[in-house]
Amino acid sequence: MSTITKLSRRGFLHGLILGIAVLDDAKLEAQFAGGAPQGPPPTGKPEAYIHIGTDDVVTFMIPKAEMGQGTVTSLSMILAEELDCDWRKVRTEFPPVDPALYGPQQGVVGSMSVRTLWNPLRTAGATARAMVIEAAARQWGVDRGQCRTENGFVINTGTNARLSYGAVAEAAAKLPVPGNVRPKDPKDFKLIGKSLKRLDTPAKISGRAQFGIDTRLPGMVYAVVARCPVFGGSVARFDASKTLAVPGVKDVFPISTGVTVIADNTWSAMEGRRVLAVTWNEGPNAAVDSAAIRRMFAARAGEPGATARAHGDAPATLAAASRRHEAVYEAPFLSHAPMEPMNCTAVVHADSCEIWASTQMQTPSRDYAAQVLGLPPEKVKVNTLFMGGGFGRRARVDYVGETVEIAKKTQLPVKLTWTREDDMQHDYYRPASYVKFAAALDNDGWPTALTADVACPPFPTVVNGLSPTAVQGIEDLRYEIPHFRTDYHVANTHVPVSYWRSVGHSQNGFFVESFIDELAAASGKDPVEFRRKLLAGVPRMLGALNLAAEKAGWGKPPAGRYQGVAVINNIGSYNAQVAEISVNQGKLRVHRIVCAVDCGHRVNPAIIQQQIEGAIVYGLTAALKGEITIDRGRVQQTNFNNYEVLRLNEMPAVEVYLVPSTEAPGGIGEAGVPAIAPAIANAVFAATGKRLRKLPIRDADIA
Repeated sequence: MSTITKLSRRGFLHGLILGIAVLDDAKLEAQFAGGAPQGPPPTGKPEAYIHIGTDDVVTFMIPKAEMGQGTVTSLSMILAEELDCDWRKVRTEFPPVDPALYGPQQGVVGSMSVRTLWNPLRTAGATARAMVIEAAARQWGVDRGQCRTENGFVINTGTNARLSYGAVAEAAAKLPVPGNVRPKDPKDFKLIGKSLKRLDTPAKISGRAQFGIDTRLPGMVYAVVARCPVFGGSVARFDASKTLAVPGVKDVFPISTGVTVIADNTWSAMEGRRVLAVTWNEGPNAAVDSAAIRRMFAARAGEPGATARAHGDAPATLAAASRRHEAVYEAPFLSHAPMEPMNCTAVVHADSCEIWASTQMQTPSRDYAAQVLGLPPEKVKVNTLFMGGGFGRRARVDYVGETVEIAKKTQLPVKLTWTREDDMQHDYYRPASYVKFAAALDNDGWPTALTADVACPPFPTVVNGLSPTAVQGIEDLRYEIPHFRTDYHVANTHVPVSYWRSVGHSQNGFFVESFIDELAAASGKDPVEFRRKLLAGVPRMLGALNLAAEKAGWGKPPAGRYQGVAVINNIGSYNAQVAEISVNQGKLRVHRIVCAVDCGHRVNPAIIQQQIEGAIVYGLTAALKGEITIDRGRVQQTNFNNYEVLRLNEMPAVEVYLVPSTEAPGGIGEAGVPAIAPAIANAVFAATGKRLRKLPIRDADIA
């Protein structure tokens, strides 16, 4: 096997890779609020991404994380398209955190992988191709215009001579990097737009793919942590005598988040924790329950708030209106519940640290570990591994901090594993939320004004009195309503919250699309036609709505079935869904979901379809089952027995249709989540006449 030759002495493609820093909450809020990454754009210089071996194997360095969303394949397709290499010889690696190569923030959250790297990677691949052409032309002594590329070869069009990329890689590495190289015209794409098989599937099927929980190191010990069941509580005292008597247990000691048990295997550590006697200082939060939190939300929503967006004069229009419509909507806390629980492995030396982790955010993982250990960030190495789900949870790096704290104490390689119960009861949850809507309607039933007062915990912080993500999906309302205003009301709780798949859209999409449906019903108008008029100035959103309605046979469901619709603008993608349901003897059954998506230019249609289908499963689970409740300051749900997920026999038929588009790619990993809950709730109204204004949707609410 030949060595890999970098097409530059520093590696091939130096660029600023935009990610999101969990440690910089204000920047994170700003990025989500704008729906696009903020800061300097990535460059397209051909360094750091592309390594070509003398054996013609092309290795792409993928600085984003892979949690099933197809990042490895989609980003590789963009590079391979412009490089014009042989797709069968593409390999991938996750590079270490390196700000000099990948910019100040390396990671993935908010469906930002393809949409932030679309232009930079196209430029990088095209530049690399220009360099191998130049190297080959010099070797032949011809003008570069006489050369073209095809499937990993440079071809002399005058003589039909061929040189493989590997044959010219070293020469290309010595050339100056050209500027202003133009990527391909999309009409010339050979890979982009095709449903290529995923690169990571064979390794996952064979078991060769390494997830965080698979890490094994020589001399490794295993750790679990006992944490206070009440958020904000602390250790008062503990008795480890029974724990130390468990075979395999080696040590017990306190850390900043609780008490850790060290053993020579994970089971012994968990058994040791089971008999650990801990007395907790539960603090004032031990009296909090879900009912108290709801009362606080309702009170906050009635107080003055901070205006997130306003145009016209909605309050005055409402005050003068002869027809008004009002409603209150609520959504609960939700857990992320990934199949692979939180875990991390670390080795800490006197002046360095190495980490193996399933993390969405490599740079924050490195920086937080450095902060905990008092090391310079460059002394911490993060090995990125595959994730068994993330959904936003692994954008938080608390479990990394715990691991390095334990490893520093033990001076041994340590693997920390959370149980499912740990994950469920010590998550950073999707915030609960409460919103008061009011709308004014004219004599023809069209809305002239709309106000929304949102009471929700800030996730994770307040910027200038606002939490942009808490009002995301309401603040950026696309319906044409002359007078509009949404206010945010800070509603802090002791429950830790953060980003959950589709962020603010997950609850606010349900709120807005259900209320818009209410207005259509109050006006005596068809829900699709009502939306069509209000979206006349938003052609892409309207296009998704029209396609979904057409494919679903809107207005003509089978006998005994009813339809509901919702359409969402989420992170650069437009998603409309029609739900087809039945209600028999008070029992809801979801039979069919028809989904239309305009996500801009499509890199891999099969992956887009997979992501939308997976998002619908995730969103449907939340809509019908998801709820985290608080009693005595603690989460009541413990595992999938009482935090249920959708079962196979409950899954509806899902149809996904893609709207042709040449626009820049939008986010797709989260786009399918928000519309499912309102589409179902609106279908239930069509079936029963009952409005469901609170999630999850229970049969008891329908009967």
